[in-house]
Amino acid sequence: MQAPLPDFDNAEFESRTTALQAGMQKAGIDALLLTTEPDVRYVSGFLTRFWESPTRPWFLVVPSLGEPVAIVPAIGAALMARTWIRDIRTWDSPDLADDGVTLLAAALRELVPERGRIGLPMGPETHLRMPLADFAKLRELVEPRALVDATPVVHRVREVKSPAEIARIRAACIIAGSAFDAVPSFAGTGKPLEAVFRAFQVACLEAGADFVPYLAGGAGPDGYADVISPATTAPLATGDVLMLDTGLVKAGYFCDFDRNFAIGHASDAVRRAHETLYAATEAGLALARPGISAAKLHAAMQNVIVRSGGSCEGGRLGHGLGTQLTEWPSLMPGDQTRLRTGMVLTLEPWLELSPGRLMVHEENIVLTENGAELLSRRAPAELPVLD
Repeated sequence: MQAPLPDFDNAEFESRTTALQAGMQKAGIDALLLTTEPDVRYVSGFLTRFWESPTRPWFLVVPSLGEPVAIVPAIGAALMARTWIRDIRTWDSPDLADDGVTLLAAALRELVPERGRIGLPMGPETHLRMPLADFAKLRELVEPRALVDATPVVHRVREVKSPAEIARIRAACIIAGSAFDAVPSFAGTGKPLEAVFRAFQVACLEAGADFVPYLAGGAGPDGYADVISPATTAPLATGDVLMLDTGLVKAGYFCDFDRNFAIGHASDAVRRAHETLYAATEAGLALARPGISAAKLHAAMQNVIVRSGGSCEGGRLGHGLGTQLTEWPSLMPGDQTRLRTGMVLTLEPWLELSPGRLMVHEENIVLTENGAELLSRRAPAELPVLD
């Protein structure tokens, strides 16, 4: 069990807010409206599982100058008061007639000039966590202020992690590594896949995970059909390839990597596939550095797979990682995002062994000035075989 991680200090959140405000000022945005758990927590430090309930909306407004304002249901006032946020405005929620909309609109009218611009994340990998009807009402209440897309402002700040954030992701990776070490004790021939999944989650929690919101994987002869299915009662059989892919959380931050295991024995095709994926990951590790594009890092891994005779057409070969299981950028041909020091990424090459059968390999890295540093402990070069 790891020692507890120290809490973020106020300087961490002040620095994030200052960076967001610099981007807002450059984009001509007078205030930023945040409604989702990762965005609200990123600025405030407000960490709770209560977001699992869709009943109540939560709002945080970041003005281009000055301190953020939280507009939250009264049930969250005590917890929000333990963060660095000092201006906390509440209402009794749920309120079917006015669930915080009037209170939020008043704050925006106070903080934004009449002809000003209110930014919201509107682009890829964003969503609005409030009823659409309430959003329409809010738009009317703040007119003639304009609502504009602030996706780049938020992305450019959140995609670079501070040392304290990286420490949390590293801790999550260490915990997952311990759980993967335990897999031979509960996975093998004849074990139902759902029992393996359950035991793996227990191993994550015993190793120090706060919770395990994501666990997927698969098993099948000479590869698996997909990497997102829930477990079934089917027992593992000799010749199967077992893959477990976990996104456990420690102190509000995810890891996201997988491990493959052969059951009983590995065929030549499976061993070659594992070797190819390992080599593709090595190519990604060698190239990953500040200044290159996400697309170029994708190409480095894809080229290894193609040269080996493999196929990995479509999709992406990795992504950002942090307060969410998947963040931007995407390692794919169309993403020209320039990588920067402090980005945390997954390298996730995959290949198709035969129609309907694939294998995936995934590691977590952080970009330093000198290149990639592994956060997950590197998978073995030789595919492990379980009895």
